[in-house]
Amino acid sequence: MPETEKKPGNKNEKVGSVVSAKMAKTIVVEVTRRVAHPVYQRIVNKRKKFYAHDEKGEAQVGDVVRIIECRPLSKLKRWQLKEVVRKAVQVTTDLSALGIEKPERRAPSKKKGARGQTPGAR
Repeated sequence: MPETEKKPGNKNEKVGSVVSAKMAKTIVVEVTRRVAHPVYQRIVNKRKKFYAHDEKGEAQVGDVVRIIECRPLSKLKRWQLKEVVRKAVQVTTDLSALGIEKPERRAPSKKKGARGQTPGAR
């Protein structure tokens, strides 16, 4: 008897952007779709968030990703990351990489209260 090969099946796939990657091995993906309003027939955007399993932690906030449905992994997780379609542009706050030094922090000034009095001296 020949070896049985698993067929991939018809699993649902969705493409959306990552809105949160703060959890361990979990990302939140927001999928936007454009549909006609049932009464007014105007095109409206509908958004839905999906919790997806990211085993390697490769997706970051702002990335466009493709997720595929899988067995339930937790109360809300029923999807897993298939691929990162497009990486987000990462903005750095490290000014030393650009050759710019951070300005020194000044000590906070002591502000006086109303009518020149110190706060709490009324």
